[in-house]
Amino acid sequence: MKLDLIEISPKAKPPVAKITDFGQYRYDTKRKASVAKAKAHVTETKSVQVKIGTGDHDQQLKARRAAEWLEEGHRVKVDLFLWGRYKYMDSDFLKERLDRFLKIIPAEYKLADPMKKSPKGWTATIERIGKVKKSDKPKIIEEVDEKKVAKKANKSAKAENKSKKKSLDDLLDIEGGLI
Repeated sequence: MKLDLIEISPKAKPPVAKITDFGQYRYDTKRKASVAKAKAHVTETKSVQVKIGTGDHDQQLKARRAAEWLEEGHRVKVDLFLWGRYKYMDSDFLKERLDRFLKIIPAEYKLADPMKKSPKGWTATIERIGKVKKSDKPKIIEEVDEKKVAKKANKSAKAENKSKKKSLDDLLDIEGGLI
């Protein structure tokens, strides 16, 4: 019948064997492995670096990026980078600066590693709480037609320009002459 005897698990008692085509068996095992690999999610540790002098807007951008990574399921390492004299500042002040950044991250998370001193400054690692359910994602209620929105914006801009012209004409017409 041109079939092969394949030993599946030799350490079992009694050992398990299968009579099948070896080429087909190898194909099936590779296929199962590739499907399992495709379903596996690799969690990376992403890094965000904040300095003492980082502006509020930049901190908000970095916080949003950290929230995106958390939603994807990655861990995020937040570093408060210190250089020069900043390394010798009061540790309570530095912890408070790092904590202030952590509070503006717009996602639910928990501290995987608490705040601690690192060679570069202070660091904390965060990860998301639980898994994101598909029903938790925002739903599109109504699709917006961009052309209609642009037309409405143009109409309102034209109306505003007309009202400005009228008011300037009124100013020029004070007491029947030019100002």
